[in-house]
Amino acid sequence: MNKRTIKDADLSGKRVLTRVDFNVPLNDRQEITDDTRIVSALPTIRMMLEKGAAVILMSHLGRPRGEFKKEMSLKPVAEKLSELLDMDVRFAPDCVGEEVRKLAGELAPGEVMLLENLRFHAGETGNDEDFAAQLAALGDIYVNDAFGTAHRAHASTEGVTHHLSPCLAGLLMEKEIDYLGRAVEHPEHPYIAILGGAKISGKIDVIANLLEKVDTLLIGGGMTYTFLKAQGMEIGNSLLEDDKIAMARQLMQMAEMRHKQLLLPIDTVVGQSFDNDTEFHTVRVGDIPADMMGLDIGPATIDLFKKHIADAKTIVWNGPMGVFEMPNFAKGTVAVAEALAEATKNGAVTVIGGGDSAAAISQIGLQDSVSHVSTGGGASLELLEGKTLPGLAALTDK
Repeated sequence: MNKRTIKDADLSGKRVLTRVDFNVPLNDRQEITDDTRIVSALPTIRMMLEKGAAVILMSHLGRPRGEFKKEMSLKPVAEKLSELLDMDVRFAPDCVGEEVRKLAGELAPGEVMLLENLRFHAGETGNDEDFAAQLAALGDIYVNDAFGTAHRAHASTEGVTHHLSPCLAGLLMEKEIDYLGRAVEHPEHPYIAILGGAKISGKIDVIANLLEKVDTLLIGGGMTYTFLKAQGMEIGNSLLEDDKIAMARQLMQMAEMRHKQLLLPIDTVVGQSFDNDTEFHTVRVGDIPADMMGLDIGPATIDLFKKHIADAKTIVWNGPMGVFEMPNFAKGTVAVAEALAEATKNGAVTVIGGGDSAAAISQIGLQDSVSHVSTGGGASLELLEGKTLPGLAALTDK
């Protein structure tokens, strides 16, 4: 990581404009149902306060598409943050404008203020220069600790960096880049990647890039069946991306040419319908009945995957192995999570690439038993694809 961080900067007496990712789930009563993203930002906020900064936090929540929507206000987040920091966090009624400028100007060192949802303004996602300049006017220094949005060139992630200096990485951003970057650039071998989830389409570039680097690629989840179809197998009513069959074939050929193992499930749990209560049983992948659909990897595949995980030194996992939200079809995902926890205990570096796999490992309660769980699904995928993240590239070099 060749970017300056808050560790090596003098923040004393400075107003530090900080991009965080507080895009948390809320229920109908505007209560936060998972505060992981807020908790992840606490070390950065605390360090800035210890260094004598006045901290101005900004984030988006949901997709209000440029207009004020009460149900997407960050007010509940400010209340939760006050509770977690055990101090009063001020809440600004907007993120730009005269009143917000006045509030920012009055903020004293050791105090924290959270701005209202950035995406209530179209200028945020449009990376509008004027909007970025208005945000930048609130602070003296800029910090980006929102890895989850680093793959977006928005006003608060890229635009503001043209108006403030230095532009620093927060502790979470540093940790994310350290773990994911190491997995991409300097992994210890054997290096395996486990990819799941519903579709190949979102992961084509990831698979292609990882095939250059990993020793073995394990494929699970809904995307399995497009690969099986590409091998000429009967997949019944399983999820299929018809227009990606040729691409699946190409990826398998690429693995072969590069002498890499691309391993598909050898058995699968099939059910009559997409429903937890459907009747189900296990079949070899070549024997999926025409009127049934694959919903999880089977026990023989679990054993095969566990063996590869146990032998590996670096493991990246992105995407569940089955329909994880249905308990009857969560066994494959749970088994992979447990195998990763075991591998971590034995010295492997294990990185969970955000999104559904991060949610799954948290639900299983093993998030602290692996090396790193990424807070950014899209950003971690783009990093694994080998892409440059605009929000990271814009920060000040060491």
